[in-house]
Amino acid sequence: MTDAKAKPSEHSGHGFGTLPVFLAAISTILGAVMFLRFGYAVGHLGLLGAVGVVLLGHLVTIPTAMAISEIATNRKVEGGGEYFIISRSFGARIGAAIGLSLYVSQAISVAFYCIAFAEAFRPLAPWFVAQTGLAFDPRMVSVPTTLALIVLILTKGADLGVKALYVVVLILTASLVLFFMGKPLPDATAELDWSATVPNGDGFSVVFAICFPAFTGMTAGVGLSGDLKRPARSIPLGTMLATIVGFGVYLGIVYKLAISAPPETLASDPLVMQQIALWGPIIPIGLAAATLSSALGSILVAPRTLQALGRDGAFLPRFVNGWLARGVGASNEPRFATLITSVFALVFVSMGDVDFVARLISMFFMVTYGALCAVSFVEHFAASPSYRPSFRSRWYLSLLGAALCLLMMFQMDPGFALASIVVMLLFYGLTGFSPAAESGGDLAALFLAAMGQLTRRLNIRLQREGDASPDRWRPRIVMVSDQTFIGAPAPRKLISWLAARQGFGTYLHFVAGFLNSETSSQRRRLRDRLVEQQQQDLRDVFVEVMVSPSMRSALAQTLQAPGVSGIENNTALFDFPDDAPEDRAAAIVDDILFAAEIGKNVLVLRHGHKPFGKRRTVHLWLTWDDEPHAALMLMLSYILLGHREWRRGKIHVFAALPSDRVQSERQRFLQLMAEGRLPVSEKNIEFIPVDSSEAFQSILEEKSATADLVVKAMSPESLAAERAAWLRRGSRLQTVLFVSSAERITIG
Repeated sequence: MTDAKAKPSEHSGHGFGTLPVFLAAISTILGAVMFLRFGYAVGHLGLLGAVGVVLLGHLVTIPTAMAISEIATNRKVEGGGEYFIISRSFGARIGAAIGLSLYVSQAISVAFYCIAFAEAFRPLAPWFVAQTGLAFDPRMVSVPTTLALIVLILTKGADLGVKALYVVVLILTASLVLFFMGKPLPDATAELDWSATVPNGDGFSVVFAICFPAFTGMTAGVGLSGDLKRPARSIPLGTMLATIVGFGVYLGIVYKLAISAPPETLASDPLVMQQIALWGPIIPIGLAAATLSSALGSILVAPRTLQALGRDGAFLPRFVNGWLARGVGASNEPRFATLITSVFALVFVSMGDVDFVARLISMFFMVTYGALCAVSFVEHFAASPSYRPSFRSRWYLSLLGAALCLLMMFQMDPGFALASIVVMLLFYGLTGFSPAAESGGDLAALFLAAMGQLTRRLNIRLQREGDASPDRWRPRIVMVSDQTFIGAPAPRKLISWLAARQGFGTYLHFVAGFLNSETSSQRRRLRDRLVEQQQQDLRDVFVEVMVSPSMRSALAQTLQAPGVSGIENNTALFDFPDDAPEDRAAAIVDDILFAAEIGKNVLVLRHGHKPFGKRRTVHLWLTWDDEPHAALMLMLSYILLGHREWRRGKIHVFAALPSDRVQSERQRFLQLMAEGRLPVSEKNIEFIPVDSSEAFQSILEEKSATADLVVKAMSPESLAAERAAWLRRGSRLQTVLFVSSAERITIG
């Protein structure tokens, strides 16, 4: 983090203080819209509606100003202002895309303010026509004014531009003072009416869209970041002060307008402030000063944004970046970037349509402000230790600002909003081929930090509350295996399917040994391989590598540690290949019995070389003593069929029961289905009378020899008695999932 009191670097441009930041911002805030459109706002919406416009506008600008102030005090802000802040927080590629949009809006702003400057000469139009016989065209003023500003900046640079701001702000202040000192017009009502409007006036959204550009100037001073002596102090102080002062002035203006003129006059006369002011001519003079200063501020800031983009290598062909980044003199004046900006400005000035240009820049500014608020919100949520700004905003204010920016873009003009987003995506695509994209990665890091913070909070909440209710059970499956890179993928696929949507899966590759520097390095290498394999057959599963003296110790550590869900794992999955040698089969049985003994649900997948077949049929077998396991068997079967790879699969339930119990169990099953507690249709259940285990085994192999998966209950007692021979029963079956439930689970 950059200390706010750190000494300035040798490359601090002109070394300006806080005042130029404040002046650039306030002169842009109190600009053309204030003089030309706020009478219209009060006339069409009344005082109450106009106050609503001011409040809503500042619900966007104040969070943005706070976000800029916060980010600026966390990191060293160099040349490029808002672009620098966004690119260093969101990453180079997204930063370049937003930076290009920001630059376009800043460059077009020069044209907007020069066109508005020409409007200050409207009162002289009759005199001009009388003297010359020519119709007055505002471009007669706006084009020469733009050319004059270009020459001024190219020859004198930012130093003279900032000095001119002092004069302009002085005139602007005088015009506002004389306006507030003015008396109400003769036809103004004696009593204040908060809701007085013209008949059939424009709606709130229309008026807000027209007036919103009045509030977008608070970041104008941020563009001087490369020329500031102490950006971490000057940016937050100057920006916040200008935003607060502008907010107060606008509230005062709408109140003064409401008490000084009737709605009809306010709505019809763009320069109604001239009639109210103590000395009328000061208003056109103030309008000229405000628009000229805003144009001056924009033409100072836009080239510096373009210069910063070039410095980061955001453009193709790459040699263009060198031209744009090149500065002149000790203060690194962006001469070439200023020429490019001048061409932009002249093109849009020649259009002469102030409303079109205003709507265009408003959209791009909204995108920028929304991005800044989003940066601040995500940084808050990520809670990274490296994010330690000395100025603190609030996460909910940043979220509000980002949401309102998106909402108001479409509220003001859906067509322009969509166009600005399309342009932004186009910029993003273009910057993807630039050097800037190669250095990007901050966005991923930022969102990974936010995901980590969210995961931490959710895990703590889950661990505290859990899901102890039997009817809210979900599988939290863990598997430990040393066969990851040599064994069949069947068990890995199964845990992936069961964990894809409704469960949690943890897969641990076991490495025999003691943890030391050598095995730790081996563990990291294997983990990288495991993460790569995760994309193949371990999707939706958390993977890790464990070094432990034995499989039993690894299993013991795993089964008592919390899983990826934040809660202790409730189910252990074991792999039992058909061709497992006897010594390995015996070890697997010991591990299965150990997991069952400590109260875990146990799944054992017995499979051959081509498991799961076509993934169409699941045969679930229930016998007279399988009731403790039936709910888990059904639950797992339906979770499995919910996966897209089993979307064409069907479950067939076979209830093998003693002859004298078939009828009673049939009625019980039908009742459970009617109550919704058994999610199986009657046509998919077959009741089979069986009077011996030998007969059951014969029927099982006959009916399920071609099934893609057979789900069968497993009794730990039977497994302990017969060991691996019990798991090898039914050699004609292709793939078998043995299920032993240690929990009480309710379906329905």
